Amino acid sequence: MNKRPLAVTIISCVYIVTGVVGLAYHLSQFKVQHPFEYDIVWIVLVELAAIASGAFMLRGRNWARWLAIAWIAFHVGLSIFHPWPELVIHSLLFIVIAYFLLNRQAKEYFQDTTIEQS
Repeated sequence: MNKRPLAVTIISCVYIVTGVVGLAYHLSQFKVQHPFEYDIVWIVLVELAAIASGAFMLRGRNWARWLAIAWIAFHVGLSIFHPWPELVIHSLLFIVIAYFLLNRQAKEYFQDTTIEQS
């Protein structure tokens, strides 16, 4: 089995922390009187997707890296409706994350674990 690339470990941990912090933050804004006022269900699902992608990338699951790329791409799409610096930052993060999750080392790591799972 190939050793997990350091970049994959770092990105995975960032996704887990981002998901946990985002989940805690958004749940603190939840108001029982108006449960769907802030689309809390969708926000929780997005944060759980970040946590799941980070956790399963650490375990070498190929689908998790694609979920991580889709997650940041979704945020780039959302950023179109926000101030332009947010769009720039999310776009740069997308490029960096996609590069490190799609490079040769990452491909070998995720491909190797996919073969073992069969």
